[in-house]
Amino acid sequence: MEGQYFVSSSPHVADRESVPKIMYGVCLSLVPAGAGAVYFFGLRALWIIIASVAAAVITEAAIQKLRKKPVTINDGSAILTGILLAYNVSVQVPIWIPIVGSVFAVAVGKQAFGGLGFNPMNPALLGRAFLLASWPGHMALFDKSVPRGGTVSGIDVMTSATPLNVLKQSQDILANAENYSPDKVTQAHQAIGQLYNSIDQLFFGQIGGCIGETSALLLLVGAAYLMYKRYIGWKIPSSYIGTVALLSWIFGGTEGLFSGHVLFHLFSGGLMIGAFYMATDMVTSPVTFKGRIIFGVGCGILTVLIRQVGGYPEGVSYSILLMNLVVPLIDRYTKPQVFGGAKRA
Repeated sequence: MEGQYFVSSSPHVADRESVPKIMYGVCLSLVPAGAGAVYFFGLRALWIIIASVAAAVITEAAIQKLRKKPVTINDGSAILTGILLAYNVSVQVPIWIPIVGSVFAVAVGKQAFGGLGFNPMNPALLGRAFLLASWPGHMALFDKSVPRGGTVSGIDVMTSATPLNVLKQSQDILANAENYSPDKVTQAHQAIGQLYNSIDQLFFGQIGGCIGETSALLLLVGAAYLMYKRYIGWKIPSSYIGTVALLSWIFGGTEGLFSGHVLFHLFSGGLMIGAFYMATDMVTSPVTFKGRIIFGVGCGILTVLIRQVGGYPEGVSYSILLMNLVVPLIDRYTKPQVFGGAKRA
């Protein structure tokens, strides 16, 4: 009996990696941050993660059934979307918030464009942006979400446990000191000083914020695993984090240029989870070497711009989403020349 042969154009690449293997590998790398969330915020963090993942998986299966397409929930992409969406909300939100966010992320951010591989923006970030626009009050519930292990003294001065929120409010007070009482100005100075002295708590996760973004250490552990497995590269994270570090040092201080506290800006908010887990999404990031550097730099510029000038204290989500939209242009203009082809005019 003659064998069957498949004819295809080059290149012919054989690799043991597959989409499910990569997706479950990324999910595995997020386990340390999830375990830290449960430790710092309690079992409610676990229920939020479970509800978010369940909603994402059920939504994907239901839509594919309705469209009479093969159900692909076993590939792990819906699970990953649910985890990342859950990691981007506070432990204080009602349980229906991550459910609605995951439904929107999968239905609109992914399946509406044809499923995995066709979505132009990161589905989890799109779901978070939808929640921020629709229920900003619920998404800003951080004032009571103080993790186990204590709080940074002085943060309650601004009635918020989110470091970037405190910095933003304090900077606004200092920039318009004539409109506030001397006591209020003094409190703003003290709050910023105490924030800058809380780097160890920011690094380990003993601070308020979204459940999956507070511990830079645990996120870096997961990122190290992804780099070891070569599921992500160094280009986007390093250019993103490096740009934020440089611009935050120049423009992020309260005493003029070149006075920003770099480590505070790096460990606060969602920069670590954004740089290693969101911006590196294989579907929505550039494929060329130069393109990935440009993408990371662009994310960094937009993040600092939103943090420093915008009305919202965090800019990671919106910066990545905006850069996702220009990925086709980045790939087009950074495409390497074909070997042996004619030079461009």
